[in-house]
Amino acid sequence: MGTMNAMKLHDTAAIRVWIVDDDESIRWVLEKSLTREGMQVESFPGAAELLDALQDANADALPDVMISDIRMPGLDGLELMDRVHAAKPDLPVIIITAHSDLDAAVASFKGGAFEYLPKPFDVDAVASLVRRAAQKRIATPELKPMEPRAAIIGEAPAMQDVFRAIGRLSQSQITVLITGESGTGKELIARALHVNSPRASKPFLAINTAAIPKDLLESEFFGHERGSFTGAAMQRKGRFEQADGGSLFLDEIGDMPADLQTRLLRVLQDGQFYRVGGVSPISVDVRIIAATHQDLDRAVQEGRFREDLYHRLNVIRIRIPPLRERSEDIPLLLRHFLDAAARELKTEPKQLLPEVLAVLKAYDWHGNVRQLENTCRWLTVMAPGQDVHLADLPPELRGRPAASEAPPVAVVSPTAPPVAAAVPAVMPLSPVPATIPVSGDWHEALRHWAEARFADGDDDLLGHASPLFERTLIEVALAACKGQRQEAARRLGWGRNTLTRKIKELGIDD
Repeated sequence: MGTMNAMKLHDTAAIRVWIVDDDESIRWVLEKSLTREGMQVESFPGAAELLDALQDANADALPDVMISDIRMPGLDGLELMDRVHAAKPDLPVIIITAHSDLDAAVASFKGGAFEYLPKPFDVDAVASLVRRAAQKRIATPELKPMEPRAAIIGEAPAMQDVFRAIGRLSQSQITVLITGESGTGKELIARALHVNSPRASKPFLAINTAAIPKDLLESEFFGHERGSFTGAAMQRKGRFEQADGGSLFLDEIGDMPADLQTRLLRVLQDGQFYRVGGVSPISVDVRIIAATHQDLDRAVQEGRFREDLYHRLNVIRIRIPPLRERSEDIPLLLRHFLDAAARELKTEPKQLLPEVLAVLKAYDWHGNVRQLENTCRWLTVMAPGQDVHLADLPPELRGRPAASEAPPVAVVSPTAPPVAAAVPAVMPLSPVPATIPVSGDWHEALRHWAEARFADGDDDLLGHASPLFERTLIEVALAACKGQRQEAARRLGWGRNTLTRKIKELGIDD
């Protein structure tokens, strides 16, 4: 029987997949995609229909893999997974969801999901995932719910990778290194790793090595005996002892002095250390979660960080993306922090006008989520009305270009004069750069143009901007494709008929 099952799992055509989703289009796409890969697919519009089929199916008709939406009318995907696993504990379940956040990821792995797949997903990659699920049975132990203060918001693919890593590491004792720019939320990720671990009932302590004077760091880490130095009037336990059984978060590990790096390495190797002035070794059981905004690889090459310590810490690495790499999360974060600031100040949440949201979404956010959170507090206090206007934004967001510092270059249309020459004749933009940088920040010039037009009280901005935007892209595409409309349409992401219609509407001579 075991041999037959093994043969079945290695035979793609024998893989039987059940899909449950209340969205008919999702069912249709998955069914067509997996059937094309030679799999046997059966789909259901809801949990009740799948459970009925599971009850009636004989052993040979049971699925090898189940794919389920997480939010459905009636019984949701997580409850369905619980019931299915009660009847078939080894059945891999792939959870798909349009509401992708840390709680959804944690809840999915908590229920024993094989994988967590946020929408929109790559249909072609689903078949490979199903094959892996059919060939490997995993059981993920129960995860603990997140603390409210450790809520992490993000629907961008890069953040989904972070959520998935937290879920996978939830039952591990392994050392983790978190990298990311300042303000990205590295301590929140560390707390999430602790809260969803077997050590959750034990202490979580954080220490910022860059914020403590060098001569106090050793005592802060390892404690000291009475009289070991001037001012040591009594014995003191260090953070390692205080965190015994729990997790110790070492923030900005790249700033740790060389002598302390040596002592930390010994603790990681032996699990023992001496208090300052002490003669008896102390043993502790602490999980280390380290974080840095620095490039530790370069620090090792330059001799500023011990290579052996680096390898001890860099067992599993989680990279937190900067906010500019997940701009689709900015509206969610703004709403969250505006609501939080309103609760804190006991007032109604501010509402961002569309043009304000566009400016904030395009901003570079060098301070990342921390800067965005502080901006929301500033707006809650300083914006005079309920609606936030462009003039209400902090000066640095109103007047400073965001992202690139590359020298600007004028963009020239094949059949039109340079934008730098054309813009002043049409739009008075004295505070705005007359050229648009080609480094990807053209939207900054557009933002300033829009701000100026709104400030002048102009109407129908989209009516002015949209035809010019489309015309410029079409002219550049036709020039690049030497007038071949079929290729130009493909490069633009349109059909040929759409391009032809647009050319006629805009009066373009190609």
